[in-house]
Amino acid sequence: MAFISNNSKLLLWRPTLHPIFPSTSLSSRLSTSTSIAEPLSEPDHLHSPPDPPPQPQQQQQQPQSQTIQSKSSQSNNPELIISRMLANRDWTTRLQNSIRSIAPKFDSNLVYNILHATTTNPDQALKFYRWLERSNLFIHDTNTTLKMIQILTRYSKLNHARCILLDLPKKNLPYDEDMFVALIEGYGRAGIVQEAVKIFQKFDKKTVKSYDALFKVILRRGRYMMAKRVYNAMLREGCVDAGRVDRAVEVFEEMKNNGIKPNAVTYTTLLPGLCDADKLVEAGNVLGEMVERYIAPNDNSVFMKLMNCHCKVGNLDDAVNVLKAMIRLSIPTEAGHYGVLIENFCKANVYDRAEKLLDKLVEKDIILRPENSFEMGPSAYNPMIEYLCDNGRTVKAETFFRQLMKKGVLDSVAFNNLIRGHLKEGNPESALEIATIMSRRGVSSDSDSYRLLTESYLRKGEPADAKIALDHMIESGHQPDSSLYRSVMESLFEDGRVQTASRVMKSMVEKGVMENMDLVSKILEALLMRGHVEEALGRIDLLMQNGCEPDFDHLLSILCEKEKRIAALRLLDFVLEKDIIIDFSNYDKVLDTLLAAGKTLNAYSVLCKILAKGGATDWSSRDLLIKSLNQEGNTKQADILSRMIKEKVASSPKKEGKKKASRAT
Repeated sequence: MAFISNNSKLLLWRPTLHPIFPSTSLSSRLSTSTSIAEPLSEPDHLHSPPDPPPQPQQQQQQPQSQTIQSKSSQSNNPELIISRMLANRDWTTRLQNSIRSIAPKFDSNLVYNILHATTTNPDQALKFYRWLERSNLFIHDTNTTLKMIQILTRYSKLNHARCILLDLPKKNLPYDEDMFVALIEGYGRAGIVQEAVKIFQKFDKKTVKSYDALFKVILRRGRYMMAKRVYNAMLREGCVDAGRVDRAVEVFEEMKNNGIKPNAVTYTTLLPGLCDADKLVEAGNVLGEMVERYIAPNDNSVFMKLMNCHCKVGNLDDAVNVLKAMIRLSIPTEAGHYGVLIENFCKANVYDRAEKLLDKLVEKDIILRPENSFEMGPSAYNPMIEYLCDNGRTVKAETFFRQLMKKGVLDSVAFNNLIRGHLKEGNPESALEIATIMSRRGVSSDSDSYRLLTESYLRKGEPADAKIALDHMIESGHQPDSSLYRSVMESLFEDGRVQTASRVMKSMVEKGVMENMDLVSKILEALLMRGHVEEALGRIDLLMQNGCEPDFDHLLSILCEKEKRIAALRLLDFVLEKDIIIDFSNYDKVLDTLLAAGKTLNAYSVLCKILAKGGATDWSSRDLLIKSLNQEGNTKQADILSRMIKEKVASSPKKEGKKKASRAT
């Protein structure tokens, strides 16, 4: 590494990188590289190196040649300068400005080369890629998009790559098969087979390249049945398509006329093509021959295709015949086959036939077979469950759905239908059990189902269970309305469950529902009367934090009237601590109650606090309190109280009178 000094500015000479060409190896490029300069004192701007100091003519020729070559390399290779900057610097506004100064305009080749040179830094490459579009410096084309997707998938940045790919239609850019292949392979390396399948399915111009990529992914993950289906589809794809099916049928008949009997491969290849070409009569004839000759296809998925094709055109009886053909050929029927028939019978409002198929499905435990390749989908089981629940057969629907649950199905629509069905039939306990399963397994719920469940328990006079249902509703993220809160609180209160009603009140206030305050006041009063003072004060504090103040005068008055001295004392302490304005007569009531019960020290403490807060001094029993303190030997307290009263009276009677009037107002 060499340094050149010019006007005290230090320049670092680094090797010049050359454009990346496919035919040039990395070692050959590095072996022919020269040097360019980048000033260390100005990192955001690249300058050409200064001319070397004057030298004798013979010694000057070589440095001049190097300088010219260095300038030429720098100006002709902006992608290498930019890629080097991306590799060595953080992504900042200064870096963006530096890039703009080097390349004010970008074309496809320049962007492609920069991305190619930044392959080992996917995060920086992605920032550069998105910045070009946001800054309106360049509109990405198929080549630059493909390069970005390849970089991201190589480093398992699959979500970013997927977003870029699926955004292409919005940019009016065509899909390129290599993009899909790169993403399929990326999901394969990450072991996410289902996403690879989804990406594969989104591309409608597949060639052997796409099929081969997906096939390898599935096979590598040990999904042999799925790999077999993909492989067969790859073989069937340019063999028997809609354009050649007529000729394929002709050949098929010629084979039979010449004594050549079709084998399983022939049938397996021909049937899907007939379905795709809507040649369902011919497909039925072929299937009849297979049954007659007892020849099963190499790939059983053809039966699913046949069923779907018949159902699509409304030939439900023919679809059922396909299922019968499977049974005669000793081919195991699967939940998916029944699902296709059940779904389409439901669509045709032929629920009785759908229910008969469901009975066979459940009785034979077909859903639970581990070898199933075709599972029943929600479009099949949800209409069936809804029908059963609406017609008084919710238990049957639940038995069916529990088999699906064992296969990992957690469908919120089905769960909510079961809850409604049980409630409709007067079985809230069963409905609550379903709701508990939903809550435990994190299944999204329907607020209306929980409302109906809560109301059902209230109608049965079971407020505790109604409260549990309400809790499930809140835990599931739903907000009960104020009337439902009130119904549950009233039911609990009337049942003597004051503390449980208090907990419902707490949930209501925390959710911002500030209605039903008349009932809230009753609950607070009951808590204080029953000695649950701490809980009551906690609820009062929560109400005040939410901008709602209870009627303290009423609460203090009723507590004194019922001689609940401790509760009254604690509540008055809370009032004094929070500087809450109350009627002065209630101070007197609490003091009288304490004094009458011989709680002289408690009365002394309260009166001292009242005086310290600027309260009145004309309590009629204050002299009696001082006398009682002296008689009980609490002379020090009596003396302190006497002095406080005298000082209060002597200080400013007029000012005190104003305070009274203000507080009374």
